[in-house]
Amino acid sequence: MTRKTLTLFDPALARPALLEAFKKLDPRVQWRNPVMFVVYVGSAFTTALAAAKPEGFTAAVALWLWFTVLFANFAEAMAEGRSKAQAASLRGLKKQTWAKKLDGEFDRTTPRTAMTWLPLEAAHLRKGDVVLVEAGDTIPADGEVIDGVASVDESAITGESAPVIRESGGDFSAVTGGTRVLSDWIVVRVAVNPGETFVDRMIAMVENAKRHKTPNEIALTILLVALTIVFLGVVVTLLPFSLFSVQASGAGEPVSLVVLVALLVCLIPTTIAGLLSAIGVAGMSRMMQANVIATSGRAVEAAGDVDVLLLDKTGTITLGNRQASQFVPAPGVSDADLADAAQLASLADETPEGRSIVVLAKQKFNLRERDIAALGAQFVHFTAQTRMSGVDLQGTGSQAPRQLRKGAADAIRRHVEALGGRFPTAVQTAVDDVSRRGSTPLVVADGPRVLGVVELKDVVKGGIKERFAELRRMGIKTVMVTGDNRLTAAAIAAEAGVDDFLAEATPEAKLQLIRSYQAAGQLVAMTGDGTNDAPALAQADVAVAMNTGTQAAKEAGNMVDLDSNPTKLIEIVETGKQMLMTRGSLTTFSIANDIAKYFAIIPAAFVTTYPQLSALNFMHLASPSSAILSAVVFNALIIVFLIPLALTGVAYRAVGAAALLRRNLAIYGLGGMVVPFIGIKLIDMVLAAAHLT
Repeated sequence: MTRKTLTLFDPALARPALLEAFKKLDPRVQWRNPVMFVVYVGSAFTTALAAAKPEGFTAAVALWLWFTVLFANFAEAMAEGRSKAQAASLRGLKKQTWAKKLDGEFDRTTPRTAMTWLPLEAAHLRKGDVVLVEAGDTIPADGEVIDGVASVDESAITGESAPVIRESGGDFSAVTGGTRVLSDWIVVRVAVNPGETFVDRMIAMVENAKRHKTPNEIALTILLVALTIVFLGVVVTLLPFSLFSVQASGAGEPVSLVVLVALLVCLIPTTIAGLLSAIGVAGMSRMMQANVIATSGRAVEAAGDVDVLLLDKTGTITLGNRQASQFVPAPGVSDADLADAAQLASLADETPEGRSIVVLAKQKFNLRERDIAALGAQFVHFTAQTRMSGVDLQGTGSQAPRQLRKGAADAIRRHVEALGGRFPTAVQTAVDDVSRRGSTPLVVADGPRVLGVVELKDVVKGGIKERFAELRRMGIKTVMVTGDNRLTAAAIAAEAGVDDFLAEATPEAKLQLIRSYQAAGQLVAMTGDGTNDAPALAQADVAVAMNTGTQAAKEAGNMVDLDSNPTKLIEIVETGKQMLMTRGSLTTFSIANDIAKYFAIIPAAFVTTYPQLSALNFMHLASPSSAILSAVVFNALIIVFLIPLALTGVAYRAVGAAALLRRNLAIYGLGGMVVPFIGIKLIDMVLAAAHLT
């Protein structure tokens, strides 16, 4: 099951949006947009005038004023409809599913076939339950793989048809309810209660009708309301001036109420006011098209204002598949002894790096078929605090107990020195050499004795340096975060072209770094997938959690990347920038639009009071009534023509604020002044040819 891609004005979207546009004529809905509410009131007032004194011109103005309101409603409904359509396929995941729930406690040493699995409806599963999912089964709820490995079809969530591997341990252990296992089997520990699944939260997010305005949107709305109040005050004072002029001169006719309403609607910023909500909703929709779920419009807007990007090295800047390439023994240690110790310390390491060490030892020294039980092995797992892992061997017969550890050089140094050992100068030299090559050194120790270094190689992604250069032109600082030592981090940072780096990063160090940037008044964005990332994600202004990550990471972030691609953070920032650029461009166009309409409608509106104003009719419009009606028609139609731009966004360009301002003024400022003259003249010609005025 893959998501269906809908065209911009697909009938499946347009028909419901048209119906929704009429539903939004409810005054309680219109009141939320003060500028369009003024148009709404003006439409009702003009309709009342047309009913009191039937006249073709008044009826036509009233009709097109209603169209103006409806087109603005239609733009918002289209944006909301696209979000709802994108989530429609997810409702299909909310179907009756049966699970195979474990009866009793899970024990990894017991074969799954020896355990008792009872059928249970997925709706009755609770957090902490353990279920078995086999080939062809649907995963009943969000959870974490605790045993097994399987190929999973996640196309209903990510839109990607290619299956993915989900396995216990590592960064790819999270699974989403509603996805399907294609081969093999996995044992999953349920992570959420009914109604709290990722799909439930996702549908609620995209279908939430009460979208909260972002701070920038609120500020722009205040500006638009202020402009509307100014124009309202100006238009209200024009009627007594007109009456006084006619009375004083004894000639001419005062301006009519219908013309004043038309003048007010054409001069207030109806274009941007009508599209403002659609731009915000479309920004969230574009995030979802990129397979990113934003919890609010604030998160999307913050992405556009980001000053600093924190990027993990592995998987984001580099390909992330670091592989053991060679063993570098310490003086007095053979290659085979180092490989033997490194392999033993890596047997319980489920990461790609740990597995590659086991494989390299097999290939080079034929080390295989370890009897873990006979060795009395007790594995020590990696933590972000210790930054090392290994195994404690009890020893048998003449073999003494051993305490094997592998990890970062500084962590092993502290471990060895704590045991009374010494970190050899030759090993430090090897660590530095490996780091200068841009590789990652892992040091292996047997108790207080350092055995040598394992070199892990990684490759910087192609084109990443150019993307960082684009971000730099936009004024965004990039910071690489890695657990590697400073030499390795410096080598990768130089090759990738990042502005700064944080080496030997711990959860506390990440959190402190984010706070330091925020204290300087900067907005920070970062990605994460583990429980240890949750504090930093909660602190960051834009926090993108990976879909494959832990539940804690997802709850701490304000966005979730369905593809679990750390590089997506760059695209998220670009999408946020695009939303801000779209809003700025259409605001510029709308204000310039009003200036142009001023020259078209003012002379026509007051030519009956001041005949001399006919000299300003340089557009040679057919008649005053035709000029006014043409301006009203154009004011309504321009919203329709700008809906595609509001929904898809302006073309993204990696430029600074000053260059962007110049571009907006040149394209949307100048265009906003020229287009109305052309549009109003063409509409006037059509009205004149049809004898409608």
